[in-house]
Amino acid sequence: MDIGVVSAQDAMQSAFTGVMLRGSGVNWDLRKKEPYEIYSFLSFDVPVGTSGDCFDRYICRMHEMRQSVRLINQCLNLLNSSFFNWNLGLVSAPLFCSRTFDKKNIMEGLIHHFQFFSSGFSVRPGQTYVGVEAPKGEFGCFLVSDGSSSPYRCRIRAPGFAHLHGLDKMVRGHMLADCVTVIGTQDIVLGELDR
Repeated sequence: MDIGVVSAQDAMQSAFTGVMLRGSGVNWDLRKKEPYEIYSFLSFDVPVGTSGDCFDRYICRMHEMRQSVRLINQCLNLLNSSFFNWNLGLVSAPLFCSRTFDKKNIMEGLIHHFQFFSSGFSVRPGQTYVGVEAPKGEFGCFLVSDGSSSPYRCRIRAPGFAHLHGLDKMVRGHMLADCVTVIGTQDIVLGELDR
């Protein structure tokens, strides 16, 4: 407690997302504010901290795991039993997947499949950004298209980059051993920072 404190204002100014933002008392979750996929049909709570320290972030993560189990149970209840083989525990393929049969048994189907997946498809010119609520925060992808089958520009926003940037301010005045706790609650993976 009282280690690595981040105020709500500092968290927003540092572009923190996920638990790093909610642990500081800011109620922001893309699944609630800008629902995508089936999140608008599911019921779940967004855990929010109060003091913005390592303990608050830890408690938020524990509550989020419970909410994840709650979401999984709701999704399992929504599954249509005709698409689920309860004896084997496997999801069976829907009836409308006949193209799989074509590409495995007919040569033209295989050629079409190869052309489609090797050259891709053309996307009209423009730009878009899509973000999802990942376990570490907002994971986003910004794409710019020039009308060809490959993007003109692709920028991936990994949440850990902004969180690592705030490390210096979070550990000032603390012991060296406290740095491990702060990094742990930031949940940084250095592989994602290269993006």
